[in-house]
Amino acid sequence: MKLNCLISLERALSETPELTNHGNYNDHRFPTTGHWFGSRLEEEALCRKLKYFFMSPCDKYHAKGRKPYKLILQLLKIIIVTAQLVMFGLSNQVVVTFKEENTVTFKHLFLKDYDESSDESFAVYRQNDVYAHIFYAVDQYLALPETTVGRYAYVCGVGVNGSALSLCQQYYKKGSIDPANDTFSIDPYIITALLTNSYKNFTVKFHKFINVTIQFQLKAINIQTIINNEIPDCYTFYITVILDNKAHSGKVKIRLGNQANIKQCKDPSVSGQAENYTRLAFDVAVVLMCMLSLLLCGRSIVRGIMLQQEYLHFFRETLDRKVCWADWLEFINGWYILLIFSDILTIIGSIIKIGIESKNMSSYDLCGILLGTSTLLVWVGVIRYLTFFQKYNILIVTLRAAFPNVIRFCCCVAVIYLGYCFCGWIVLGPYHVKHQTQEPIYITDLHAFIAECTDAPSSGKFRGLETSPCSSFCCCDR
Repeated sequence: MKLNCLISLERALSETPELTNHGNYNDHRFPTTGHWFGSRLEEEALCRKLKYFFMSPCDKYHAKGRKPYKLILQLLKIIIVTAQLVMFGLSNQVVVTFKEENTVTFKHLFLKDYDESSDESFAVYRQNDVYAHIFYAVDQYLALPETTVGRYAYVCGVGVNGSALSLCQQYYKKGSIDPANDTFSIDPYIITALLTNSYKNFTVKFHKFINVTIQFQLKAINIQTIINNEIPDCYTFYITVILDNKAHSGKVKIRLGNQANIKQCKDPSVSGQAENYTRLAFDVAVVLMCMLSLLLCGRSIVRGIMLQQEYLHFFRETLDRKVCWADWLEFINGWYILLIFSDILTIIGSIIKIGIESKNMSSYDLCGILLGTSTLLVWVGVIRYLTFFQKYNILIVTLRAAFPNVIRFCCCVAVIYLGYCFCGWIVLGPYHVKHQTQEPIYITDLHAFIAECTDAPSSGKFRGLETSPCSSFCCCDR
């Protein structure tokens, strides 16, 4: 219980001889800076207000019979906010999985000889292979309805120059490199050339090209959301195949990028759509509860500030003393500020969630960040209720007292760690082995020979015969 203000008040009263009449308050009046103000009743009333202000909800109930509505509201909010996050997490998991699986599908469809194990190092080294991969991606795009298992549709009239597929290359305006004579002449101005005729006539300027880009769009519908009683989402995938040669090292890296745009489907027809109103009503209830919590916590902070001003006025006018910053901050309850910030995040996240479920928005990532952070803060706020128990309060007070020293220690360690990171990055980073071989490495032939034995330790084949000479020396032979 925070009673620093009470202790300061009692200490101030005991250290002010003008407030007493031979050690007592029988006079009911005391001089301060030449004036007579107040009485002992005013002092007792202020002390009583301070003590009641710093009481726990349970103590307030015993003192005035006041029911802990705010405590009950916060505990209930923990349950419903967590439930809301779980429901959104299930929906978001389906969305993320659908995006990732489609990205993998596109890589297998449009990248020639694609191998998932070499995704980061997928590249070609010959001119013929560059053309082969370009033509393969275009051919696969044109033959998509006959080859793919998924349900995809072309998007026409939205690409570069209104074409469904855009094929272009970027190269330097001038690039003449002669390693034999150690000479070069380069104009770094980048030119972008688009395909205007048959893609079979596409010519790559290998002596100065930077990259070749293939862009197109596909539509799909995620009917898997029906599992969570939601209307299916309609997706538009923006697919980009890039053959990157900016390093000019003889290695042309190939990668596929995929961005998804989610929007409402036209004329959806799914049985059981009425259940979406239940989810909408739940989100609205969460918003209303958080708004009520926001108002109650804000009211408590305002009351604390008002009591703070009364306390400061009493010390300044009656006792002619200044109040330290520690006592100033006692009236500002940090837990209420934490809950207010959490309520604001929950309200904004819930509104975005309502927009997502009504298919008017598609900000899944932003909604997840807001709801996840707010739920984290709500659960952190549970620590406040642990302070009502003496054993937990001692631990929390100890942590709060040690926090400045912990921060100083972390700053010192961070300086050393950053220095080590920069040194290691510059000195050792370029030589780091980023790709390990998948085959096991054996130091000697003996290790390789032992590895040929695939018997498990529990197979019983390692046990010797009872008459074996080794059994009399091994105590672990059974």
